[in-house]
Amino acid sequence: MPTVQHTVVDSPYEPLTLVAVDGVLSRVHMTGQRHRPPEETFGDPDPRPFGEAVRQLDAYFAGELTAFDLPLHLVGTPFQLRVWERLSLIPYGETRTYGELAEELGNPGASRAVGLANGKNPVGIIVPCHRVVGAGGGLTGYGGGLDRKRRLLAFESGTAGPDLLF
Repeated sequence: MPTVQHTVVDSPYEPLTLVAVDGVLSRVHMTGQRHRPPEETFGDPDPRPFGEAVRQLDAYFAGELTAFDLPLHLVGTPFQLRVWERLSLIPYGETRTYGELAEELGNPGASRAVGLANGKNPVGIIVPCHRVVGAGGGLTGYGGGLDRKRRLLAFESGTAGPDLLF
């Protein structure tokens, strides 16, 4: 049986619950997030596996980190894993459309499937699914809510400082 542990950390977006499997970050949950599993799946409370993740999240929210470099234990279909990997390549402060991601994955007709995989991203913020927008550049679904998505994009684009994220 794998060891599952969690900790709760403060962020400008309300508390974040970090979950690790066998000491490796596997999920990041926001309060009120769509697809948030029951808390009994979060394992035992233990902050020890999360030191580096917390340090990098703090640096990100302070505007000092633009890309995360953490080992991740992600569970998904092969297609979801490919989408999540591609999300990690979207530069800080930039966006891509679902269609552009589908093209980058070599399947231009798969924008809806990309959207579904994006919505199941288990480590939001770390794997920046908030950087994906609709075909016309408009904000579309985000598991953490459109207000959080708007604030994350404003923060990364430099139009809002970390103090305006609360």
